[in-house]
Amino acid sequence: MKIARVIGSTVSTVKDPKLTGHKLLIVQHASPNNELFGDPFIAVDTVGAGEGELVMVVEGSSARYTGKTEASAVDAVIIGILDSITMDNEIVFQKS
Repeated sequence: MKIARVIGSTVSTVKDPKLTGHKLLIVQHASPNNELFGDPFIAVDTVGAGEGELVMVVEGSSARYTGKTEASAVDAVIIGILDSITMDNEIVFQKS
């Protein structure tokens, strides 16, 4: 699992039928301190995430193992919304 921040959303009226009804969000990898890095990418949202939230993302073949994406042609899925991150007994991220 990786940490990412939701930075936008997409609209796709023509797509694989297995993706119909799924929200497709633009995310970018983030450090535990909420600093962005790398290129943005699209992830299927399975948890109701919104723009600006820090989320947990799985990529690659693991992305096809959720109840909503099983046997779909997906490479990235949002599987959780982070409330806080603690490292070395210090809170480095706290959802407001």
